[in-house]
Amino acid sequence: MNALLTRVMQGVNLSNPDAGLLMFRNLLALVPWWPLLGWTIFSVLGGVWIGWKRGRLRQAVLWSLIIGVAAWPILLALPSRNHK
Repeated sequence: MNALLTRVMQGVNLSNPDAGLLMFRNLLALVPWWPLLGWTIFSVLGGVWIGWKRGRLRQAVLWSLIIGVAAWPILLALPSRNHK
């Protein structure tokens, strides 16, 4: 925890009015953005495929964006709108 606080506080002068913003920027710099973006794209693509097959494309994209891969079982449990 001390190592994390040290990295967040690096270069921050607490008497500076922008200290909170600088700490927030340092904290955001620690987030692994590319893996998160990749996981989100993977989740949405899976949702698109499920939604396309089940006739619920918009709903599938929205749910996949909001709750990720946890939306897949929900989408599979919903009745299909395709009448074949």
